[in-house]
Amino acid sequence: MTKDEQTRLAPHPVLPDYYGKAEDRRTRVDEMFDSSAEHYDWITDVMSFGSGRMYRRQALLRAGIKAGDKVLDVGAGTGVVSWLAQQIVGEEGLVVALDPSKGMLSQAVKLGVEHTSMGLGEALPFPDDTFDYLTMGFALRHVADLGAAFAEYQRVLKPGGKILLLEITRPEGKIATAFLKFYLKIIIPNLAKIFRRSADSKVLMRYYWDTIEQCVPPATIVEALKATGLEQSKRAVVLSIFSEYTGIKPARV
Repeated sequence: MTKDEQTRLAPHPVLPDYYGKAEDRRTRVDEMFDSSAEHYDWITDVMSFGSGRMYRRQALLRAGIKAGDKVLDVGAGTGVVSWLAQQIVGEEGLVVALDPSKGMLSQAVKLGVEHTSMGLGEALPFPDDTFDYLTMGFALRHVADLGAAFAEYQRVLKPGGKILLLEITRPEGKIATAFLKFYLKIIIPNLAKIFRRSADSKVLMRYYWDTIEQCVPPATIVEALKATGLEQSKRAVVLSIFSEYTGIKPARV
């Protein structure tokens, strides 16, 4: 193991069912998302019983996003969070959807997202002190290095700007975890294959659960936020499985 591998804080270990080594992860993940992009919103709507967009909108409002704000949505995928934020900030504001998958961003454009950019969270193509908010909806498990990503997130925020990271987290109880695993790893992938006729989507949704199951503990994520200098870093829990991580960039004195 190299020194870089020892210091990197990956959100989960290598998952050999999908790729053999850490450096292969990015290419494989991009392939899965590109090939499943046209099916992704249908799958997630079914998975959340149609409530996913309402929850995302409420989370954005809880975080304090308002008209006129400038928002960067990292790991935007098909652009649902970006599109909702776009409605909140209005014409006076700005929302940019960033994602490494061309296929996912093409779906975001179809949804109505006005500004998109291809890129990685660990190397954001924006100047320092640009955005009021940085959001990430259920994509934290797909970055390579939490520390590097959080440092970049803080860099592009204006002083006093806020991070909002939405994630699904394993429930604390064994029974609840077993139920969620059966639902997300067995039922949802098979529904994707049957109704969307997409074997690739089935693989992606199985990967989706495996990254949840193997993800580092919430306390590790909060500590990583604090380690980059973000103030008031914390986690709020909604409905036992939804984690809302927040942190604020220090204001300059």
